Amino acid sequence: MNAPLQRAPVDLEQIAERIRVRGIVQGVGFRPTVWRIANDLGLRGTIMNDSEGVLISVWGSAELLNTLVERIRTEAPPLARIEAIERNAGMTETAPDDFRILTSRAGMALTQVAPDAATCPACVAEIFDPFGRRFRYPFTNCTHCGPRLSIIQHIPYDRSNTSMADFAMCPSCAAEYANPADRRFHAQPIACYVCGPRAWLERSDGAAIALDSLTTLDDVDAACSLLQKGHIVAIKGLGGYQLACDATNHAAVARLRSSKQRERKPFALMARDMKVIHRYAQVSEQEAALLISAAAPIVLLQSQTSTPAISAHVAPGIHTLGFMLPNTPLHHLMLRRMERPIVMTSGNLSDEPQAITAEDARERLGQIAEYFLEHNRPIARRVDDSVVRVVAGQTRLLRRARGYAPAPLSLPPGFEHAPRALAYGSELKNTFCLLRDGMAILSPHIGDLQDALTLDDYHKALADFRDFYEFEPQLLACDLHPDYAATQLARAQSEKLNLPLEMSQHHHAHIAACMAENGVPLNAAPVLGIALDGIGYGADGILWGGEFMLADYHDFQRLGTFKPVALLGGDAAAREPWRNTYAHLMAEMGWPAFAMNYSELGLFSFLDKQPRTLLDGMLEKAINAPLASSCGRLFDAVAAAIGLAREHAYYEGQGAVELEVAVDRDCLEQEDATLDYPFAIPLLPGSKLPYIEPLAMWQALLGDIILDTPVGIMSARFHRGLAKVIVKMVDKLASRISKDDEPLPQVALSGGVFQNRILFELVLSGLQAKGFSVLTHSQVPCNDGGLALGQAVIAAARWLKQK
Repeated sequence: MNAPLQRAPVDLEQIAERIRVRGIVQGVGFRPTVWRIANDLGLRGTIMNDSEGVLISVWGSAELLNTLVERIRTEAPPLARIEAIERNAGMTETAPDDFRILTSRAGMALTQVAPDAATCPACVAEIFDPFGRRFRYPFTNCTHCGPRLSIIQHIPYDRSNTSMADFAMCPSCAAEYANPADRRFHAQPIACYVCGPRAWLERSDGAAIALDSLTTLDDVDAACSLLQKGHIVAIKGLGGYQLACDATNHAAVARLRSSKQRERKPFALMARDMKVIHRYAQVSEQEAALLISAAAPIVLLQSQTSTPAISAHVAPGIHTLGFMLPNTPLHHLMLRRMERPIVMTSGNLSDEPQAITAEDARERLGQIAEYFLEHNRPIARRVDDSVVRVVAGQTRLLRRARGYAPAPLSLPPGFEHAPRALAYGSELKNTFCLLRDGMAILSPHIGDLQDALTLDDYHKALADFRDFYEFEPQLLACDLHPDYAATQLARAQSEKLNLPLEMSQHHHAHIAACMAENGVPLNAAPVLGIALDGIGYGADGILWGGEFMLADYHDFQRLGTFKPVALLGGDAAAREPWRNTYAHLMAEMGWPAFAMNYSELGLFSFLDKQPRTLLDGMLEKAINAPLASSCGRLFDAVAAAIGLAREHAYYEGQGAVELEVAVDRDCLEQEDATLDYPFAIPLLPGSKLPYIEPLAMWQALLGDIILDTPVGIMSARFHRGLAKVIVKMVDKLASRISKDDEPLPQVALSGGVFQNRILFELVLSGLQAKGFSVLTHSQVPCNDGGLALGQAVIAAARWLKQK
C-alpha cells in the first residue's frame, strides 16, 4: 500500500512477532508513527487497525524488536494513550519485503475512542496562512486534532463510519490521507474547501443578510461583526449548538439570560487567546496549560481585581469566571478580530440538552438567537464542554465531557477478571459507565434526568455506546433510590434481559469511585470515607447527605453523620433555601426561643412572614418533611440566614457557591481560631451514631448577625469551623477503628460539597496535618458525575466475590 522509507536488510537471525497495542490508538496518527519508526529501524512487516486496537506483524532481530516497542511507548503521538502492549512470538505467513500500513479489519469492538481534540498549533497556523490551500477553512484538522467522538457512528474509526462519510475526498486531500509521512495520514475528518463541509450565516427570521456591510471575508468573519454589534448568534459547534454574545455588552448578556431562562447560573466565556484572558482573569501556569491543552476545557479562574467591563450578568454574585479558548478552526476564525471575551453557552433553554440538528436548533433557539452560523457536517452525538478547576495544586474535573470522555480509566489491581458491567449513574449530573477488559469507560456528561429531553438523550446515549462498543453486559448496576429514572431503567432492563442487578448506596458509590480513581486494589484495607452532598437514598430508607463510613468495594459501615434535619417541602427545600434555615432553627431552638432572642433581625421578620402554621404542621406530623443528614442543605441554610440566595436557588448549589465566594480571605487566613463557629459531636439517640451538631454554630452565627458582622467574615468563620469539626470527627473515628500498632486508615473525600474549594483545602490540610493519607478526585468529578464509576466497581467487586 505504501512505499517504504528504505528497504529492510535481510537478517538471518530475524524473528517474527505479532504485537497487539490496546488503548486510544486509532485516529490519532498511531500507525504512521509506527510506520516511520519501523522503517527507520529497517524492519519488515505490517500494521493495521482492527476492533481490538492496532495489530503489528513484524520481522527483525530481537534487539530491534525491543527497540521498536520502546520507541512506540516514548514516541506515540500526542493524542494516543497506550493501555497495553502484548507481544507474541511466531507467525506462519511470509515476511513482506518492506513495512506497510494495511486497511482496517472489522470484528468485535474492543478498541477505544479518542475524545474530541482542540485544533493543534499546526492547523491554526494553516488557517491563517493566506498562501495555504486551507486559508480560513473552518473545518481544518489532522491526526493530532479535530472531531472524534462527536462524529463517530461505528467502530472501527474509519471515514465511512463517521459523519464525514458523505464528503468524498478531493485528489489533494486523498493524497495527504494516503501518505504516511503526512500528518493527515488517515485523518478521517480531512477536508478542504473543494471537498469538505461548508459554513454559512442565516438570519433566524429567514431574511437576507447584507454580508458586505459586515465583512469583506466570509460568513464566519461576519459572525464576529454581529457579535461586536450586540447580536446573539447561535453557532453550530463541535458537539452541539452554542449561543454567543459580546460578554462586555450588558444589554446583550441580559437579553440572552432572560430568553434562555437562566436566571443566575454563570455563563462560560471564550476568548481569542491567552492575552485577552489575562486582561480579565488571574491565570497560573497550571491553569494556562489546561486552557491551551488538546482538551481545551472551561477553566474556572479568579477574576482580576480590576476587571474590565465584563457584564455583571455573566456571573452574578460570584468572582470566578469560566474561560475557554477556541477549540475548532471555526471558533478561531470567528474570534480573529474580537479583542474582548464572548459568552459561549450551550444552545438550549435552561438545563435542557444542547440542540445538535438544524431543525431542533431552529425550534428551540429561534426566539433567542437573531442569527445562526450553520455548517453541514452532521453531529453524531451531543458532547458538552468540560469544566475543570485547579484546587490544592491539582487539576480537578467538575464536568467530564469534551476533550476527556470517553477516554477509559484503568481499573485497580484485582479487577482484571471483572465482568462486563453497565452502571446507570445518578439522577443529577448523570453519566453512565461501561466496565470491560480491566477498563472503565465513563460516558460524557449527560445532565439532569428530571428533564424530559435530557432523559431522552440519556436513552439514546446508552444505546449508542452499547452499539458503539458492541457491548453486551453480564451485570447491571444502579443507585438504591427507587424514584431515580436511571434506577427504574436499570430495573426494567434487568428483568427484560434476565441480568443480575446490583444496587449500591449513593454515598458508598461516591467513596468507591474515589477509591477506583486512585487505584486502590480490590483486596485493600477499607478506607474511611467522607461523602458530603445534597441528598442520597440511605441504606435505612431515609435521606443521607453528610456521611462518614468505613468502606471497601464490597460494603460499608456507617460510622458518623451530620444531624438529620427535615427537608421542608421535600425537593422544594433545594429550590427555596430559606426552608432549610427555618427547619434548622426549629430543630435547634424552636420558634419561641428564636423569637425571644432574635426578633430584631431581618431574618426573623422574613421567616415570620412565611406560612409558619403550615410549616410547623409539616414538621410535627412529618408530612412532606423527610429527615436528611445533608451537608449541602446545611450550606443552603447558612447562606440563606446571612442573606445569600435566600428566597430562591436558581441553580443547584447556588447558596454554597455564593457562600464560598463571599469568604473574607484575610479573616480566613489570619483571624484567631477561637472565633471559628463551633460544632459539637454528640451521639444520636437510639443508634448512638456520632453526629455533627450545629447548635453552637447557629448561636454564634445569629450573634454575629446581631452585631452586623460582614458576610465575608461570617462565611469564613463557618467554613473554618465546619472543616475543623470534620477533621475532628475523622480523628475520633480513626482512633476507634485503628489499633495502636496499625497505620491510620486512608481517608477518601467525595461528594459535590467538596467542589467548594475553601472547605476542601481546609479539610485536606487538616487531615494531612493529623498524618492521614488522603484520596481525592481529579480525573472523575467528585459530584454525581462520578457516581456511575462507583456503582460499577461495587457491582463488579460483589460479582467477583460471589464467583
